[in-house]
Amino acid sequence: IDLSKSDHVSKSKSCRQRWNIRPSEMSINTLNPIRAIVDGMKLTPNPGKPMIALSIGDPTVFGNLPTDEKVTQALKDAIDSHKYNGYAPSVGYQKSRDVVANFYTCPEAPLEAEDVLLTSGCSQAIDLAITVLCNPGDNILIPCPGFSLYKTLAVSLGIQVKLYNLLPEKSWEIDLQHMESLIDDRTTCLIINNPSNPCGSVYSKEHLKNVLSVASKNCIPILADEIYGDMVFPGCKYQSMASLSSDVPILACGGLAKRWLVPGWRMGWILIHDRNQIFGKEIRQGLVKLSQRILGACTIVQGAIESILNDTPQEFYYRTISFLKSNSEICFSELSTVPGLTPVLPAGAMYLMVGIEMEHFPEFQNDVQFTERLVTEQSVFCLPAMAFEYPNYFRIVVTVPEEMMVEACARIREFCQRHYRSCSQDSNELDQ
Repeated sequence: IDLSKSDHVSKSKSCRQRWNIRPSEMSINTLNPIRAIVDGMKLTPNPGKPMIALSIGDPTVFGNLPTDEKVTQALKDAIDSHKYNGYAPSVGYQKSRDVVANFYTCPEAPLEAEDVLLTSGCSQAIDLAITVLCNPGDNILIPCPGFSLYKTLAVSLGIQVKLYNLLPEKSWEIDLQHMESLIDDRTTCLIINNPSNPCGSVYSKEHLKNVLSVASKNCIPILADEIYGDMVFPGCKYQSMASLSSDVPILACGGLAKRWLVPGWRMGWILIHDRNQIFGKEIRQGLVKLSQRILGACTIVQGAIESILNDTPQEFYYRTISFLKSNSEICFSELSTVPGLTPVLPAGAMYLMVGIEMEHFPEFQNDVQFTERLVTEQSVFCLPAMAFEYPNYFRIVVTVPEEMMVEACARIREFCQRHYRSCSQDSNELDQ
């Protein structure tokens, strides 16, 4: 026996004298901007007024927007069949992928089962898409204001985030010149969210083509977050990004959560729209490997998805959209005449953004203080747009029952009338 070697091993093993368990860098770098801001707010509602939360992007919260009976029956039938209790392939059952492909295929953007990955909600679809395209040190372009999860996922992976501006005066169209100015040799992905959270905007065919031109010119693939796809108001047309692309490869992310009003069922998907074999086998194989980290989406919902997609009546979709449009119009109409507020009319999704003319509310330094006091005085909670890195706005979720929306708008009006100061008032007070 080599005693000196044995002694060295025992010394190296005993060098750790105390426990020292630290969280990983990835966990430390994982930050949800919404939680960071909301958790720091002092939210104490007025006890004399029932709370109205216009802040939660979950259409099921108030119970006024149930999913269709066909959808719930499809899930019950899948359970009763006892066919979906085991593991599925990590990318999803072949039959379920085929159903999704058939539902979304079109002549301009054909899909087959092999182009579909089923995921645990649209959030996992976005996670897989970013992870397969980007390495630490790369950067991605995301909208501002935009869904906070993009940054949460990217930063935790060591990926830099660059924010391109949306233009409220142009119904939140992308500032294409600004977007293109951010591209460099480490830019590996452009995220386009249409229809938009938090803006409720829906891009025209022409605008999407201009976006594609920028991506094509700079050879940047697109992650199209289309979870609100087809949730557009009458008179407005939704166009998928892939249906307009001749040469830009696209990973389109979607799911059941919003259009079918079942966010808790956690069923999402990635639709791989390759062009000229630019993604090739490598990106597809990368997505398959990454999907194996959690072994795929809920099998019971996969078993129900054929009936959900094919049997849900058009009347259900129409009813949902009509309600969202009506509530959006009520909210926009009411707040348009409130001094100091500038709502931006949405065209789809479930949200409406409202600008605050902060110079007329000198008591408050920013949108966080404004919305915080709105809770204290009026028991109405709107999400400050600082959570979307877009100060001096707040977001309203328009899924609440109509009577609550009317009441909330009345309270917001009362709050603004109480705190609004005209510029002449400010100067008079200074003179005195």
